[in-house]
Amino acid sequence: MILRLIMMMAAVFMILLQPACAGASAFGDKVANLAEIKNIRVGITSERVRIVVDADKEVDYSTMVLSNPGRVVVDLSGAWLSPGAVRSQTIDSTFASKVRAAQFDKTTVRIVIETDAKKGGFDVFSVEGGPSPYRVVMDFGKISAGEKAEPKKPAAEPKNEEESEVKTDETEKETEPVKEKETPAKTEEKKEEVNIPEEDPDEIEEPEFSGLKGKKICIDPGHGGEDPGAIGPSGITEKSITLKIGKEVKRLLEEAGAKVIMTRTTDTEVSPKHKQATDVDELQARCDVANKAKADAFVSIHMDSFSSRSANGTTGYYYIKGSASSRRLAAAIQKNLVKQISTESRGVKTCNFYVVKHTNMPATLIEVAFVSNPKEEKRLYSDAGAKKAAIGIVQGISDFFDK
Repeated sequence: MILRLIMMMAAVFMILLQPACAGASAFGDKVANLAEIKNIRVGITSERVRIVVDADKEVDYSTMVLSNPGRVVVDLSGAWLSPGAVRSQTIDSTFASKVRAAQFDKTTVRIVIETDAKKGGFDVFSVEGGPSPYRVVMDFGKISAGEKAEPKKPAAEPKNEEESEVKTDETEKETEPVKEKETPAKTEEKKEEVNIPEEDPDEIEEPEFSGLKGKKICIDPGHGGEDPGAIGPSGITEKSITLKIGKEVKRLLEEAGAKVIMTRTTDTEVSPKHKQATDVDELQARCDVANKAKADAFVSIHMDSFSSRSANGTTGYYYIKGSASSRRLAAAIQKNLVKQISTESRGVKTCNFYVVKHTNMPATLIEVAFVSNPKEEKRLYSDAGAKKAAIGIVQGISDFFDK
């Protein structure tokens, strides 16, 4: 009797389980051959807005321009939108004001960018490899014809213009724009042989730094963990270069009597949520480290990147509404970096980057050089190059406090 009762209960359980299993199986079958759109990232500079769509495999895309209000629509065919992807982001730029994404139909993801850009005023192209297997990149703003990547030919005509608006959830979240680093697009140019003279880092003279004793400096090596940042032509990641330089900066600062707070000292995320963290979670965690320590200065170390391998040089950034002290810090570090690593000066510019906007002390984000430039990639990843970059950064911090 007991055995029969157990068998009956097991049968009922299997019947109840079947619809759920069938539903999951049906969903898996539907998306098995589609590319998953995992993330949509926004990066801003004074000259450009870059929107990057991360996919787990190649997708075809088509574009159209709409007016009243101005929009650019990009349809990704053979794709489905991951539940974890951000559906809507505001953009604080004159080049675009918002980007939205939705599942337009069963096999199409639609991206709508609110912008006044006309045909020829934006660029859409694809990039393979790097942080994700496949990316569709959209640039709005000042686009040099010589630096455009060759766009992939669309495989299909755009959907009906009258249905151009994406359907978004009322609870869709808005996030602060996050600065984007991009790996170089594939080109037909020949791979150049990069020969950088080898230097012994032990033979590089370390100057005496003044004005640093007792100062609390927060050093933020950009990216880390699941986020490699940009990736150079030979595969060197931005996160590995920034950490290498950051550790050397820490050593030099401590030897000069400063107290150093690092946002990270290993290849990891800063947010306690680790790879589950959103872009804002991760960036805010870096700001929290500096703010809680009541640091006297915050320096975020990054490597720049662009689709043209010829792009090069060093840039200092400070928050557009930031203090004169932040500008002075950015200028002092940028000037000394250029002197130490012999890069082209790209000047000091304002920005809206999260980490310099949400820190409570003089703050700068430094683009040391271009990881997409083969020579700068190799030079900055070398021990001697990292040491020279660190000397430039520390000398800049020293100059800032000395004046």
